[in-house]
Amino acid sequence: MVLTGYVAAGAQAGEPPEGGRGPLTLATAGDLTGYLGPLLEGWNRTHPGEKVTLVELPDSADETQAQMITDLRDGDRSRFDVLNIDVNWTPEFAAAGWIRPLPRDRFPLKSFLQPVVDTATYDGQLYAVPYVTNAGLLLYRKDVLAKEGVEPPRTWAELERYAKTIAPKHGLDGYAGQFLPYEGLTVNAAEAVYSAGGSILGDEGERVTVDSAAAREGIGFLARGVREGWIPRQALTYKEEESKQAFQDGRLLFLRNWPYAYVGASAPGSKVAGKIGAVPLPGPDGPGTSVLGGSNLAVSAHARHPDSAARLIAYLTSERVQRQVLTRGALPPVRADLYQDPALIRRFPYLPTLRTSVLAAEPRPKSPRYDQVSLVVQAVVHDAMAGHQTPAAAVRRLARELAVISHR
Repeated sequence: MVLTGYVAAGAQAGEPPEGGRGPLTLATAGDLTGYLGPLLEGWNRTHPGEKVTLVELPDSADETQAQMITDLRDGDRSRFDVLNIDVNWTPEFAAAGWIRPLPRDRFPLKSFLQPVVDTATYDGQLYAVPYVTNAGLLLYRKDVLAKEGVEPPRTWAELERYAKTIAPKHGLDGYAGQFLPYEGLTVNAAEAVYSAGGSILGDEGERVTVDSAAAREGIGFLARGVREGWIPRQALTYKEEESKQAFQDGRLLFLRNWPYAYVGASAPGSKVAGKIGAVPLPGPDGPGTSVLGGSNLAVSAHARHPDSAARLIAYLTSERVQRQVLTRGALPPVRADLYQDPALIRRFPYLPTLRTSVLAAEPRPKSPRYDQVSLVVQAVVHDAMAGHQTPAAAVRRLARELAVISHR
């Protein structure tokens, strides 16, 4: 049943719940740039009766998810009121009854980049509000490519060729992404499969679609890179931060990462500041497909003050605050008009490229058992990249193991 406005469990539609306004606790993964505290201070100054306490969980998405689930399963003893959740957790949290349905008309969804709204829905209902979006970009050393007289790669073949031939000439490794077996590898693997025209799951997790030539091509591209050496074996241990550090230390020609890595690599102290560019991820025959990243704000089913929770979400997704999410946090906002702001584009030159990537991006496989799906994808693709099995065998194994999960 869809809740009307901020109606709490047990309240009559149209009536404010008892205790609808009051103090809140916002749970989020570790704030790497320290931007969120100051944003919440602005809310706390103007809402003294609804002050927010920020709880930072681990940087790792997997650990954050585990801690949130543990808390939510405590029911009325749950500490968290508002949850800053990875876009792909929405179906799992909604199906489990851990977060509340939300009324679409309370939030400015038409002002958002439209693909992000889909990440906040499950079974036709809105269960969260988009807060930060993201899409993978290909960062590259524009100084090196300029010396060689070539444009940044648009296809896998070009990326592979430059990584094999140009990178060694300049003492660089060719290409890296996030290839440690964790959520980042699920994202990289999905992007490779999607870029080749394939998919992993359909019907919100009820149908397995991964057994295809496209999936074999996508996983084969990643596995071939390690086998031939243009993806360094060390990249099999990289998460976001390790891969960003390798790029900004001047060790990589190409890097797949989120836009925050562009900001870090452009900052004073970076060895490649002023020497980098960003383009959409390449695919087999032209631009590829990014996975849609980012986070959504959801209200716990056991929130103590659900009206205040909804008001806080509206504040954090307002145009003024979304602008600060970008300028203070270097995180991509969900408000579409900010991507066409000339002043912001001067400061963040990658914004037009990011907008293009977000509008063409696809969500990770939707499933109420997404955590299990992701673990299988990570394990199988890492085995293929490490050379423990062929891409064809990896795809067959993926299909078998995902079928077991989807029929549980």
